[in-house]
Amino acid sequence: MYFNHNRHKMKTDNISRPVYIDKIKPFIGKQIIKVLTGQRRVGKSYILLQLIDEIKQMYADANIIYINIEHHEFDTIRTHTALYEYVIRNIVSTKQNFLLVDEIQEVKSFELCLRSLLAESKCDIICTGSNAKMLSGELATTLSGRYIQFPIYSLSYKEFLQFHKLENINESLTLYLKLGGMPYLIHTGLDESVVTEYLKNVNSTILLKDVVARENIRNVSFLENLTAFLADNTGSLLSALNISKYLKSQLQQIPTQSVLNYLRALTNAYYVHKVQRAEVKGLKIFEVGEKYYFEDLGLRNAIRHFDYRSDVNKLMENVVYLHLRRNGYTVFIGQLGQKEVDFMAEKNGERLYIQVTYMLIDQQTIDREFGNLMLIDDHYPKYVVTMDEISAGSDFKGIKQVHLREFLSM
Repeated sequence: MYFNHNRHKMKTDNISRPVYIDKIKPFIGKQIIKVLTGQRRVGKSYILLQLIDEIKQMYADANIIYINIEHHEFDTIRTHTALYEYVIRNIVSTKQNFLLVDEIQEVKSFELCLRSLLAESKCDIICTGSNAKMLSGELATTLSGRYIQFPIYSLSYKEFLQFHKLENINESLTLYLKLGGMPYLIHTGLDESVVTEYLKNVNSTILLKDVVARENIRNVSFLENLTAFLADNTGSLLSALNISKYLKSQLQQIPTQSVLNYLRALTNAYYVHKVQRAEVKGLKIFEVGEKYYFEDLGLRNAIRHFDYRSDVNKLMENVVYLHLRRNGYTVFIGQLGQKEVDFMAEKNGERLYIQVTYMLIDQQTIDREFGNLMLIDDHYPKYVVTMDEISAGSDFKGIKQVHLREFLSM
């Protein structure tokens, strides 16, 4: 079987996301499975199609076997045996073979097929998945050391500006905080009512397909209430016990274990990110008390009506967190005794410390945001991210104050 390139040409003509293509490209042709993971609708399918263009440029004789599990023509591929048989039928022995599978978690025991194909050197394998459970379970157990993961996120602020041909000004930043970075918005336009309707549909699809169906969730109304609670409390310290107590006060009797299970289901779907607390000195991880941030601000705002004045601090924190993750950092909430640092980010043995606040409106705010960072006596970079214009770019005792627009461009 030869890949019908023209059939997918319309999609591959969309804007490239080189930040991901450039990371994946060096592994094309190598005997290691490439897995693109992330929430539904963040653009994994488009990146997969763009990788097909890269493969065709690199290998003139490439035989590309492309399977989108969610397309009707592949309905019969639901088991690892069916997937293996389909691939073997379409291998061309005289050519370089590439297998690209979109949403592979829909195939039962898919890891057994991938293991066989890899062991037999039948083809180079790239696949996408929308559930973290497949990495912590199926893939990690069966294919340990034989796959590499590439997390895909919704659009960064820089990509948002590029996709929508916007200038890097405060109005564009406000749009990003309000509408989020789902790539498909390039087709809907940025009219708020149209975008909100689209995002509500995406919310429903993710919750029903990737959470309710995959995790066998029974209490759908509680799941919806939980997502609304997380939207209201974005960036607040939470625990399953406290959530359970709050719900009890709202006359909902939900056991703590059920809350834990539902939170895990939402994180497995990459819908929200759980961020644990850790001691700045010693890096002890706290098991209780964590924060949750949304993969996409637009989806968060579609749950709760966007109110700039009351939401801006939450959204700023959320977008700073995502920016750090997109840039490969492992992120914790920093704990300094009874004090807290919004983010402690680590990568390649280096650290960043970051405080996020809307405006440095008074001395008390200045003392809190800079004071907590000044208590840290190492020499790693420290930032206070704000929306202040006048003092932006200033430096106080080695701590840099930067505007959110500048930070998201770093």
